[in-house]
Amino acid sequence: MTFSIHGLAVSRGVAIGRAVLVASSRMDVAHYFIRQTDVEAEIKRVRAARNQVVEELQRLQLSISQMSPKDAPPELGALLDVHLMLLQDTELEAGIKRWIVERLYNAEWALTAQLDVIVRNFDEMEDPYLRERKGDLEQIVERILRAMRGVANPVAVSPRSTPKNAAQDLLLDDTVDVPLVLVAHDLSPADMLQFKQSVFAGFITDVGGKTSHTAIVARSMDIPAVVGARTCSQLVRQDDWIIVDGDAGVVIVDPSPIILAEYSFKKRQLELERGRLSRLLNTPAVTLDGEKVQLLANIEMPEDAQVALKAGALGVGLFRSEFLFMGRRGNLPDEEEQFVAYQRAVQDMHGLPVTIRTVDVGADKPLDASTHDAAHLNPALGLRAIRWSLADPAMFLTQLRAILRAAAFGQVHLLIPMLAHASEIKQTFAHIETARKQLDKRGLAYGPIKVGAMIEIPAAALTLPLFLKYFDFLSIGTNDLIQYTLAIDRADESVAHLYDPLHPAILQLVAATIAEGHKQGKEVSVCGEMAGDVSLTRLLLGMGLRSFSMHPAQILAVKQEILRADAKRLAPWAQRVMASDNPALLLSGGGI
Repeated sequence: MTFSIHGLAVSRGVAIGRAVLVASSRMDVAHYFIRQTDVEAEIKRVRAARNQVVEELQRLQLSISQMSPKDAPPELGALLDVHLMLLQDTELEAGIKRWIVERLYNAEWALTAQLDVIVRNFDEMEDPYLRERKGDLEQIVERILRAMRGVANPVAVSPRSTPKNAAQDLLLDDTVDVPLVLVAHDLSPADMLQFKQSVFAGFITDVGGKTSHTAIVARSMDIPAVVGARTCSQLVRQDDWIIVDGDAGVVIVDPSPIILAEYSFKKRQLELERGRLSRLLNTPAVTLDGEKVQLLANIEMPEDAQVALKAGALGVGLFRSEFLFMGRRGNLPDEEEQFVAYQRAVQDMHGLPVTIRTVDVGADKPLDASTHDAAHLNPALGLRAIRWSLADPAMFLTQLRAILRAAAFGQVHLLIPMLAHASEIKQTFAHIETARKQLDKRGLAYGPIKVGAMIEIPAAALTLPLFLKYFDFLSIGTNDLIQYTLAIDRADESVAHLYDPLHPAILQLVAATIAEGHKQGKEVSVCGEMAGDVSLTRLLLGMGLRSFSMHPAQILAVKQEILRADAKRLAPWAQRVMASDNPALLLSGGGI
């Protein structure tokens, strides 16, 4: 039966494929296709791991039988019996084999896919005792996965490498022709790093907002996505055919042939439109009245620099360095690893500027999926971004030294996030100077850098003279500026309707920052999501913005708007929009 689920549209496009339900806690399981010739080997891998776990539990049973009742209560033995029974369940084994044989899933993926199918059956049981056995099943699957780590390919797909028989190596294989769509309750930024090199054509999450980092990475990957779909992961079943409409924020489950044909046509139309935009790749971004506009790219990893260059970016306006730190289970990258990463991005841009933001973790960007800040009521207002860096000088100095060293290989701009106080500014510059002295002492080469501040806290936007006294440039982080000005958690779908980039207060803060920066001869850019929103391009041009930084996939669409715009005619219209009680109404007029 066809039904639709509504969420938030966060990444444009249409994806059509089969649903893959994955719990966030299991996102570190590899998802790739195998070759037909590898089927038996994958089945043997699962069987060997299962047998290993069976032997472990049997040894535990033996040791328990030799203990006194005081040291080993009867309940413990009964629990082991249940686990052994589940391990040898024919439905589990047959289901795993079916995923491997029929769908060519790798062993780990097949195991977790079958787990989700059986868990759904447990959830529908009326008997409370039987429903509770779901937890036991999850525990034994985790045991099998742990056993497989020691006898098989790496379980987690590394952000920098993929399995040798991963899906991208099989795109021309006739046996793999069904697109897949990931359905999850939530995805952390660390999960998204793995997703970036996975086999999925799109994704859906129950939670999240338009500017949550899950949504931001989806746009950077240029894949259709819907977030904030509430109970999607409960309503969609494993292997259902689904359509993700990233433009409308709609998920269609089990579509009829007519709906499927309609969306297939829409998908082809979008691909044709992208083809037309590609003709603008080498066209300079200049308005009709001759105003030159700088279009920069936001990137997450050093390898994204090449993508930015191919998209026509004139530099990197935001390198989110925190993605180098995520998913490391506390093992943070050392100076050499960071230096190599920054150096690669700088060299890949061939002399164009690269703006590296110091690590910005906290709130919706924990270092690991398992380390969400539960100790504080609102992590977004806690120890994050520059506050975290200043609280850990050794970590901060390590990153600063790596960035300074990378500056010897090209233009590097250093961007400091979430500044609000003069004391933070002074401490930051003191650390930069300390990092230089440490490199001098070690005899290591480093280059000159420009230092900029992110304007993302209202307090910063309201004290611009202080910031312009110290910094070479400003970058407006509109995502957090909106969040903090309107007191809205941007990752919370329950208040997503209140997240409004066109709120008069937001427009006034952005416009004032641009005007004050230009007045003092300092460059101002916007690196938040407003920069890549084509519906806001003309308004930002009318405010005087001449430097936009966005995801590479959005550059050509924004360029098209710039080429059609007359900046002089937009300026008075932008003033009227900012003075209006209903800016969205005037915005629909397009400024002409």
